[in-house]
Amino acid sequence: MDVSRTPAVRLLVSAAALCCSLALVAGCSGSTSQGERGKQADRTASAVAPMSGADLQSDYQKVIKDVLPSVVQIQAGNDLGSGIVYDDQGHVVTNAHVVGDQKTFQVTTANSENTLTARSAYSYPAQDLAVIKLDKMPKGLKAATFANSSKVQVGQIVLAMGSPLGLSSSVTQGIVSATGRTVTENSGGGGTGATIANMIQTSAAINPGNSGGALVNLDGQVIGIPTLAAIDPNLGNSAAPGIGFAIPSSTVKTIAGQIVKSGKVTDSGRAALNITGRTVVDGRFQPAGVAVVAVKSGGAADKAGLRVGDIITRLGDTDITTITSLTEALAAEKPGDRTSVTYIRDGREKKAHVTLGEQ
Repeated sequence: MDVSRTPAVRLLVSAAALCCSLALVAGCSGSTSQGERGKQADRTASAVAPMSGADLQSDYQKVIKDVLPSVVQIQAGNDLGSGIVYDDQGHVVTNAHVVGDQKTFQVTTANSENTLTARSAYSYPAQDLAVIKLDKMPKGLKAATFANSSKVQVGQIVLAMGSPLGLSSSVTQGIVSATGRTVTENSGGGGTGATIANMIQTSAAINPGNSGGALVNLDGQVIGIPTLAAIDPNLGNSAAPGIGFAIPSSTVKTIAGQIVKSGKVTDSGRAALNITGRTVVDGRFQPAGVAVVAVKSGGAADKAGLRVGDIITRLGDTDITTITSLTEALAAEKPGDRTSVTYIRDGREKKAHVTLGEQ
């Protein structure tokens, strides 16, 4: 499946869903008076009653009231995106493809029409994340609460908040459609070309301008940053409705936390072979592997005995045909993991065991 950064596609709004409470009230041991039994019966009946549309609507409105003030609109040159207030020091986390090469930004909050100014703190395109810092932290602007995204479950109701098509403070609704997706972003049109693991797939509408905003659960916690929307090449690269992807909040906290503390990413958590490679084709002009064009001295590949000219065809049990497939295979690994690399040298297939390095 091809994907593009959100400023390149549009998705349809999914229908609202209702949920039911299945909690039961357990009785206590020992004798109970008739009056108390009647009260318990009333509480039990109330507990198993389905949540009404009004109750769900009230939950939505509470979440929006609590979280939307932490979501801002970012103007980066001629590009427009969204961001989330990360802390009370004025740091705002967003996508790297939103900030691009810009160093200064105009920021608009949900509660004010006044334009704030901000400067780049650090951009990390490999994970499509960046942090900017407001020159002045205005009153009333509060930091968002980030959830532990490892606890996100398929079927959870979520809200996407941001500035789609420049419509600031917009909210759409959907569910978590899947977790653990590995997705490669297009490198054209301002995208970073990043391969990002463990992404959250959602049916909440993600449109141009939503990038860098908030994907929020009904507890008012950010579970991810909307980043990509799927496109269907069979339909002329038009949008595939209801398929969007968000960088999980745990990854956001890890990367943004390092940037805020050190001004850069000191521990990416991304595995690497420490090579420069390019896709090669076979006699039928079909992708057939990754040729090693440079090896970092002392890096993972160097220690495993790989050298310039080798053609990598497999990492562990995964076939490698393109540089993208190699990047995606590495995205499922961690620095320090032990695996094997199958490669071709001088027309002969060889295998080496390698301890993966860090990107």
